[in-house]
Amino acid sequence: MITKNQIKLIKSLRSKKNRKQSGFFVAEGEKIVDELLESDIEAVNIFSISEKYKNLKYYISINSTQLKQISNLKTPNNVLGIFKIPANKEIDFNANIVALEEINDPGNLGTIIRLCDWFGIKNIICSKNSVDCYNPKVVQSSMGSISRVNISYMEFDNLITSVIYDTVAADLNGKSLKEYIFSKNQIIFFGNESNGFSQKVSSKIKNKITIQRYNDNVESLNLASSVAIVLSQLNNQITGK
Repeated sequence: MITKNQIKLIKSLRSKKNRKQSGFFVAEGEKIVDELLESDIEAVNIFSISEKYKNLKYYISINSTQLKQISNLKTPNNVLGIFKIPANKEIDFNANIVALEEINDPGNLGTIIRLCDWFGIKNIICSKNSVDCYNPKVVQSSMGSISRVNISYMEFDNLITSVIYDTVAADLNGKSLKEYIFSKNQIIFFGNESNGFSQKVSSKIKNKITIQRYNDNVESLNLASSVAIVLSQLNNQITGK
């Protein structure tokens, strides 16, 4: 049986501040919860109307009314889990990395995490003022991929000024994506959904690429769509497929 304190905790985890203080985040739905349970991420409690999880030591049986009470979804899906936020992992700079500056939309970040998982990108670096990757909407839209992609937050100063890192930015004024040759250990930068890159990032990254536009009436692409197209081109070049 779920307690009032547990309900209070679950609702509090909608806040980034409370997630940071507690070290917990929430995931919902069988697919996402199942993938997290199979990962290295530690489960704290699993609240479910299904007996599918009854053999887990942290399983707590609830009814549909209680699930609706704690859920962030309009249509709750059988199960809600509380998980521990994993410790930060080292970034592998010997592989391609996606870097995101000031990403605000949780759905965009979640979709990008899923895209990176799809295309085999193991690391995402976000600027510190980007949306929290353990925001419930990010976790939901990542569809479990958050358990397989390492997401780090840092200032971009060193990344964009150091000669050690090979950087390229997706920019409307860049070189055609079709003509650009990627390397196997680049940091590929994408800017804010509405405003693009800050002047600091834009002025420091010399290599820029753009997705060819076939209709001048369309101003820009959705950020996640842009990431998908760029990663597809990258994958085609690197794998030759």
